[in-house]
Order: sequence, then C-alpha cells, then structure tokens
Amino acid sequence: MADTTKSARPAWVDDDLFPFESRFADIDGHTVHYVDEGSGPALLFLHGNPTWSFLWRDVIRALRDDFRCVALDYPGFGLSTPKPGYRYLPEEHADVVTGFIDALGLRGATLVGQDWGGLIGLAAVQRRPGVFDRLVLANTWAWPVDGVLHFEAFSRILGGPPARFLVRRLNLLVNAFIPTGHRKRKPTAAEMAHYRRAMDTPERRQASAVLPGRVRASRAFFAEIENGFADIAHLPTLIVWGDADIAFRPQERERLEATFTDHQTVIVEGAGTYVESDAPEEFVAAIRDWTATPRTDTSHAGERD
Repeated sequence: MADTTKSARPAWVDDDLFPFESRFADIDGHTVHYVDEGSGPALLFLHGNPTWSFLWRDVIRALRDDFRCVALDYPGFGLSTPKPGYRYLPEEHADVVTGFIDALGLRGATLVGQDWGGLIGLAAVQRRPGVFDRLVLANTWAWPVDGVLHFEAFSRILGGPPARFLVRRLNLLVNAFIPTGHRKRKPTAAEMAHYRRAMDTPERRQASAVLPGRVRASRAFFAEIENGFADIAHLPTLIVWGDADIAFRPQERERLEATFTDHQTVIVEGAGTYVESDAPEEFVAAIRDWTATPRTDTSHAGERD
C-alpha cells in the first residue's frame, strides 16, 4: 500500500508529545492519518469521540517494543481528511476501518477499542473473520440502547440542534469531555491543545457533533453488530474498565462480560472514560499481563480487580 503525498503532519503536532511518524493512506477517497510503530503481534487502536490517535500515545510508546501498534484517525478526526459528502456516521467509520484493515493486510491482530472505537471495531471484526485473534475493550458498548434513559437523554441533549451548534462554534465536546473523562489526572494544557487544534474550525467539529445523535439514530447498525456477536463471542477478550466513568456504567461492562465469555476484566479504580490516557501504566500492564498468560486452558478465564 502506498502512502498518499497530499497530506503532511501539521506543525502544531509536538514531536515530543506524539513521537511517532505520521503516515497517510488513501482509503476510498479519504486521506486517513495513522501511526504504525514497532513490530510483533499487531494491535489496532480505535479511538472514540472527540479524540484521535493522540489518545493512545502513552500506550503505544510503552508497547511498541513488543507489538506492532497501529492507530488511525477516522475521517474528520485528528489529522484525517474526509472526501466530499462524508456524513461522519459510525456506519461510515466502520467502512473506512474495514478498508484500512484490508489496505494494511493485517492478520493475527488484536482490536483495542474504546468508546465508539469498540463498536466500530467490532463491526470490522465481524466483517473480516480470521483477521483478529483477540479483543481489548475499554469503556464501550456495541448494541442498541433503546429505552435506556441514561443513553437516550445523552443522545437527545447533545445530539440536539443547540448542542450541535455549541460543538461547532465552541468545541463543546473537547472542552467538556476530555477533562471529565480524565479522573485520575488532569490533562495538560499541551494535551488539550492537541485535541482542540485537531478540531480548530466549525467544519472540523462537525465530525464530533454528529456522533451523540447517532446513539439513537444508528439503532439498525448497532442491532447488526449485536446480531453478529455469536460469530466473535469466542475470541479471547480483555476488558479494561475505568470505574469512575460517567458515560459507561457497570451494566455495560457486565453485558460485555456476558457476551465474551472467554474474558478477563481489569477494573482501573478511579479512572474515567479515557482510561488508556487517564491511567496508561495500568492499561499497559493489563495488556502485558493478559498477553503473557498461556491460553491453553480457558475454562478458568474470569475477572481480576
């Protein structure tokens, strides 16, 4: 796969804070930014909203000596540019991720998905059977949430016209979600700048403005993923969960545990939505411990606090 030459890494990206080579690939007309660091078993990192591959920087830095760490930005997020007409729907993001997997020829990979990246990634896993051997799911969900007030209220409020306006004009989601999604530590000014600069115009913020409303509007897509669970429920799964998350509750974690029966759960006490950035050392340790465990006997797979 040849990298495209029509995009370059912007000067505002700090080489010390994000010490990876920025690569760009043409995926179905989109210019998709990604990093591809290290060698070994492949880990595909998928972000949520309103973040980008920058979210995974500490985890990638720690794991690239032993793993091939691949992280992309969905079109409209981070340093990726969508083709004209892109609507920033999770269904579309799943199409792009699937095309990206094909372009890189990933095999024997582990999905590492957080927030929207969990369900987008699980859709891609279902579409490409045999590519992924394992799953790492962090504070996410992957099914319709019809009638669940917690999610319905979030989607109606933040997916409504007033909130979408504030997102586009004032970068509401970055300014609200990033700080509240970190509970063990406070994001630095430099880190916040990297999230803000990635969405530095109203047009760039449209990508993050769309997703809250899709919690309700993309029910059919979520049902499709849920219906495909039977085909992937056997995959060994690590669930890493920040228990101070205000978005995803114990109920969502317990449903993932019930779905993926060959699982191990690591609870990161006091961590928020962005557990991989809020508590990167614990997140890295969970992956290292889990991947080092022999899997010849899965009958005792279970939880570990």
